[in-house]
Amino acid sequence: MRSRVGVLLMTCAPGAAVDGGLARLSQLVFDGWGTRFVLFTGKGGVGKTTIAAASALGLARAGRRVLVVSTDPASNLVDVFAQPVRSEPTPVEGVGGLWVADLDPLAAAAAYRETVVGPYRGVLPDSALSAIEEQLSGACTVEVAAFGEFTRLLGADGPAVPGGVDHVIFDTAPTGHTLRMLELPRAWEEFLSTNDAGVSCLGPLSALEGQRAQYAAALAALRDPARTAVALVTRPEDGALTEAACTGAELAEGGLDRQVLVVNGILAEPAPGDGMAGAFAGRQERAWAACASLEGLPAERFGVALMGSELTGLDALAALGGDEPSGPERSTVPTSRPAAAPGAADEPPGGIEDVVDALARSGPSLVLVMGKGGVGKTTIASALGVALAARGEVVTLSTTDPAAHLATTLRAGLPETLRVERIDPEAEVARYSAEVLAGAEGADGDARAVLEEDLRSPCTEEIAVFQAFAQTAAGAKDRHVILDTAPTGHTLMLLDATQSYHKELARSTGVVPEVVAGLLPALRDPKRTKVIVVTLAETTPVAEAARLVDDLARAGITPYGWVVNNTLDPSGTADPVLAARAGLQRPQLERVRHLAEQVWTLRWQAEPPVGAERLAALAGAGSTR
Repeated sequence: MRSRVGVLLMTCAPGAAVDGGLARLSQLVFDGWGTRFVLFTGKGGVGKTTIAAASALGLARAGRRVLVVSTDPASNLVDVFAQPVRSEPTPVEGVGGLWVADLDPLAAAAAYRETVVGPYRGVLPDSALSAIEEQLSGACTVEVAAFGEFTRLLGADGPAVPGGVDHVIFDTAPTGHTLRMLELPRAWEEFLSTNDAGVSCLGPLSALEGQRAQYAAALAALRDPARTAVALVTRPEDGALTEAACTGAELAEGGLDRQVLVVNGILAEPAPGDGMAGAFAGRQERAWAACASLEGLPAERFGVALMGSELTGLDALAALGGDEPSGPERSTVPTSRPAAAPGAADEPPGGIEDVVDALARSGPSLVLVMGKGGVGKTTIASALGVALAARGEVVTLSTTDPAAHLATTLRAGLPETLRVERIDPEAEVARYSAEVLAGAEGADGDARAVLEEDLRSPCTEEIAVFQAFAQTAAGAKDRHVILDTAPTGHTLMLLDATQSYHKELARSTGVVPEVVAGLLPALRDPKRTKVIVVTLAETTPVAEAARLVDDLARAGITPYGWVVNNTLDPSGTADPVLAARAGLQRPQLERVRHLAEQVWTLRWQAEPPVGAERLAALAGAGSTR
């Protein structure tokens, strides 16, 4: 059967192969759906942006008017569409009826601040205006402003596109942050309904009351299956499928129960007798068969074949939708090893043993493992933690990612000197609120009531999580502290918030904890903090990692090194798709070498690197250039 890219209609049964009859991806949205809003969500790195963009292109070419919007702070729509993307809807070049936009949280926050401060210019003294602006400088202002843009798009007025649109396709942030965003309409509506104090961490409530109807409209739209559908994008991998099931259940509980499952990256036709292709397909089939025991996965399911070509630009997106073949055809691609790129040397054996050696020699430090969602940050962080602890080092391994995959990756059999933690937003809010109220025991009844109302604001979670992050980081004085961070955009927002939170904590508690005050100097000290950037040898992850490094440089932080995960050995397969993907990795590896002082590569693993034994093995036999 000829290999074409498209959608596979599948069932989830024990032992079922991840394949089936091919159809076009465009069927995902306009065969019987008809919803105005479609939210594409899922674990980082599963292909949400690509699938959302290909679906939108299919709709536009079928005569629909479509807007694609990213709500991810680390959006890569600019890479996928291969054209500039702004915060306002921009026409996609060469396609009628298709617009694209990135929600810019910083611009939205600036606009929000002006709506609060503007009416008082010339009325209040400059000192009072400065105090209000300082109060609105925290990350919670950025969050609520971006959230306001999201709810505006869900409202009756919709996006600012001449003539309006038929569909708004949301390319969302990775799962944990998307769930929080979708919970915010209810959280803010409840806060506004019960707050009698007239103030919040976002300033006077009068500034929010004007958006109350907008929040209510957003809730109604999200919960209406005639208007909103959710596409849970995943890959045929254990962790991604498990997260999709959990997300589906949480969304259904919140009223978003019109869902489909999209399984991306299926090697549907592995080359017969090829060892790597057989192992690749076998790993996918085992994960897919295991999903029969998962509750929360939608009954309506689609699948998308693994591509052997770059997924950037309109031609590639059209091919993904089934309009044209793309990538290698099995009838024409030779089965011999592809020629190496000019000047490219063979890759060294994969491993990160040198990283472990260096960390052990340098003594206690904070290790931030950062990168785009889905590149393997949790795996790398876990492998480093297990390997260091196996050498007798005292290690704390924690995560700032709301999706928190550490438990799934680590499992059992951990070294005794490894302590595993998680920054749990719910627990941190309870702890932080109790701490603030305890410090206000002498306040009168009215003042305490205002404080209690303020603490019920959704902004409190941001402050509490940040303080927990600072507390965890401070533990690196006498041990190795390895932090598996949230995906790039949210981690940068966390780091950017450091100085703003000094002001916010001073406002709400009157004091700035020592661990918070000392955080930024520690992050900028290469002896105390080591940032390891994790990426894949693919265009978008490398481009995002490069942007991350630029952002870190502006904050005065220099990465310790890069880990390129899941590299494929072109000499190890005759499968045309896998061989083509291995060939595409070479120029990206060369680009990484020009960007980084230290680079380590990790080969793709035939067995998922979960559990202490496999993680320890992953951290061995390493080599740097």
